Amino acid sequence: MQFLAIYDMDKTITAAPTWTRFLAMAARIRAPWRLALFPAVGVAGVACLLQLTDRAGLKQFSQRLLLGGALPPEEMARVAEAFAAREAAHGVLHGARARIAADRAAGYRLVMATASHGYYAAAIGHLLGFDDVIATEAKRDGQGRILSLIEGDNCYGPAKLRRIESWMAEQGIARGGAHVRAYSDHVSDAPLLGWADEGFAVNAHGPLRRLAAERGWPLLDWR
Repeated sequence: MQFLAIYDMDKTITAAPTWTRFLAMAARIRAPWRLALFPAVGVAGVACLLQLTDRAGLKQFSQRLLLGGALPPEEMARVAEAFAAREAAHGVLHGARARIAADRAAGYRLVMATASHGYYAAAIGHLLGFDDVIATEAKRDGQGRILSLIEGDNCYGPAKLRRIESWMAEQGIARGGAHVRAYSDHVSDAPLLGWADEGFAVNAHGPLRRLAAERGWPLLDWR
């Protein structure tokens, strides 16, 4: 039997969402003039709320605007590691740290599964001691540069669960041979929480709090 503890990242492990803060820091490091374009990201965010675009489209647009169309991998690693170091030092909830440590001590394999881009989520996961990170991935061009386009699905909602199942198959982990704990703050992860042997609603917003009451998922508050 394998024991897996699967954690969402934004607002589950971290106190606040990470994407726009990563973009702002990356722009300040690489090309501060791009910060003047930030209001356009806000407009695109409103368009996403109005369902005029989806989350994947919003990510692709905002990355191209603030980071450019293509980045060499070593340049992306530089800004991702700088952001991860700051986030791990100041942005991680104490309750999340304690639960991660407890799951590790209990013999669970720690897996982060997040809609955030893998190029910085993996850096955060490494600093927090995660064994594996499943995240949204970026396309690369023929020179290996990281593009603003998403490779495959945005790792969000039902797509996140599909990615986890694919990862388990690649790792040779049968669902029947694994005990899974899952932690998330958002109702979009209801498929994952329902699929897990133990689903935990963490720092839950209203819709997830109501669904947790219906499904019997324990509520945890790490804020």
